[in-house]
Amino acid sequence: MPAAKLNHYATLGLGRSATIAQIRDAYRRFQKRHHPDLHPDSPEALQRSQALNEAHVILSDPARRRAYDRDLDSEGKGAPSLRIGKIDRDVSQDVQLRLEEFFRGSSLDVRVKDPANPGGLETYQLIVPPNTAPGTRFRIVRHEPFRGGFVQIRVRASPNFRFKVRGSELKCELRISPQLATKGGTERIAGPTGTQLAISIPAGVRRGEVLRIAGEGLPAPRGGRGDILVRVTYRPEVRVTRR
Repeated sequence: MPAAKLNHYATLGLGRSATIAQIRDAYRRFQKRHHPDLHPDSPEALQRSQALNEAHVILSDPARRRAYDRDLDSEGKGAPSLRIGKIDRDVSQDVQLRLEEFFRGSSLDVRVKDPANPGGLETYQLIVPPNTAPGTRFRIVRHEPFRGGFVQIRVRASPNFRFKVRGSELKCELRISPQLATKGGTERIAGPTGTQLAISIPAGVRRGEVLRIAGEGLPAPRGGRGDILVRVTYRPEVRVTRR
């Protein structure tokens, strides 16, 4: 039984109304992703590359394309396609943001591993709106020819030298003098946006006691902001008695 011909349009992830420019762009994009030099141990990559070459040669030549279209019409539904990758589940990925990006928003390119092509990567633009809470998930439709799949991107806080992040709460440590611990007073710390925040130190505060600055943490899922938890530490005052 003769082998079925490939659907060159589907191989390039295009419809039959695609322009020459779209055909060339799709060919370059997929060849860059699936070139055998990038996957020397993958026979499948070679097959994909050959299918892309054949599709490009035929569809980029007007005369050959007209003849090919006539063949498709005569076959009714057309030929089967060589899918560049078959998606049977969504792809999940975590992205780390700096603390200030949760407040002002961000736009970044996210590179996602393609499970249908080991070693292959897809790039998507992620728009993070201002005041986004850590843990928020974004869903992006995958590129052609991976229709039917989504990229699930979760934003998390990148490690920070001043704060530990727990959801929308921030935890930090404040070292004060023994005198301030005894008498009490006011101290200042830099918040996640760089703003100086005042914190009231009660008289007789214990070492390791946690004080709270309400509403100055990261954006919360239901609006507003979390709190900053400040752990107080100090060295005990040493008294020297002369004899």
